[in-house]
Amino acid sequence: METKRERLWNKNYCKVMFANFALFFAFYILTPLLPLYLSEEFHATKDVIGIVLSGYTATALIARPFSGFIVDSFRRKTVLMICFSLFSIFFAGYLAASTLLLFTIIRTLHGAPFGALTVANSTVAIDVLPSSRRTEGIGFYGLSNNLSMAIGPTIGIFIYKYTHSFELLFWIALIVAFIGLAVDASVEIPEKEIVKNKAKISLDRFFLLRGWLIGLNMVAFGFCFGVLSNYLAIYGKEVMGITGGTGTYFMLLSIGLMLSRIQGAPALRKGRLTHNAGEGMLISLVGYTLFIACPNMIGYYGSSILIGLGNGHMWPAFQNMCINVAHNNQRGTANSTILISWDIGMGIGILIGGVVAEHLGYATAFWTVALINAIGVGTYFAYTKKFFLQRNLNEQVK
Repeated sequence: METKRERLWNKNYCKVMFANFALFFAFYILTPLLPLYLSEEFHATKDVIGIVLSGYTATALIARPFSGFIVDSFRRKTVLMICFSLFSIFFAGYLAASTLLLFTIIRTLHGAPFGALTVANSTVAIDVLPSSRRTEGIGFYGLSNNLSMAIGPTIGIFIYKYTHSFELLFWIALIVAFIGLAVDASVEIPEKEIVKNKAKISLDRFFLLRGWLIGLNMVAFGFCFGVLSNYLAIYGKEVMGITGGTGTYFMLLSIGLMLSRIQGAPALRKGRLTHNAGEGMLISLVGYTLFIACPNMIGYYGSSILIGLGNGHMWPAFQNMCINVAHNNQRGTANSTILISWDIGMGIGILIGGVVAEHLGYATAFWTVALINAIGVGTYFAYTKKFFLQRNLNEQVK
């Protein structure tokens, strides 16, 4: 029988989850409409739109390794409040930006506090969880991301459809972000060991070397999702003749993600990380293969559920694996490592996917995704699983 102290859904954990939902809702409510905003407001061309929006991802990626170091080196509540405050304030910048150059600068700089905040908030979530429920709690934590991904873009598109007001959307994002900040401000975080007085700053303070193969394996899966998320709409329209189905696809994918978190919770509760990771990868592989091998409505929408289910099992398992090979004073670094790996994979996928699609077509680009996913699965079962078990510092997980 668990004591109250071992309750998973304690008030601090619930607050951190809500704050995470708020920050991602503020992000996702704008994401699908920013290209349209740049086109209508500043008459930006497609290539310029791509450059403007890519700056956010670039600065987020740059910020992640430093944010992991900062989270481990200073009081986490202080770091969290600074990051969340900066993230929220930048939404006001969108309202003030009167030129394309100014908007580009604000959007690019906004990526840095976003990258740092996602690391800080997820690390705080780990801190407020009871140790016996940590693996399960990290899995449920992702539900707040998935829920915001499911409803954020839908609400944003709905509001714009009836108001045609980008200003209103910027205000909503600003207000929701500050609500998240206020909720996080009330979280009580236990004091943790702070890394200090090291003779020199080593690479291991920014990227968890003990988990390098776990991160490398995650790059492969980030690659696959990078291609899918960026070229799905144009593939559906040009190859399959599906128009307006992108929103439905991602809604179904989000449903799959949420269902997987719930269904996979018992295995995470028992510490079966390698089991959940393997199961998730295989389901995703089937999903990506179905997507390209069956170019019809069944394959298209069926793959969304499968990829959601697979990624929902795989992501928390890999995140937990990285955390469990890290020492307690490296949780921030472990979190940033898995996020960095995913971002690198996404970036490579966007770049290579575009090149392959330009010269060989979108079908070839998505067959490349299935191949890379299969390589990632093979790498996991041949090397990564053993790599984790040899370095695992928590006897309660396997």
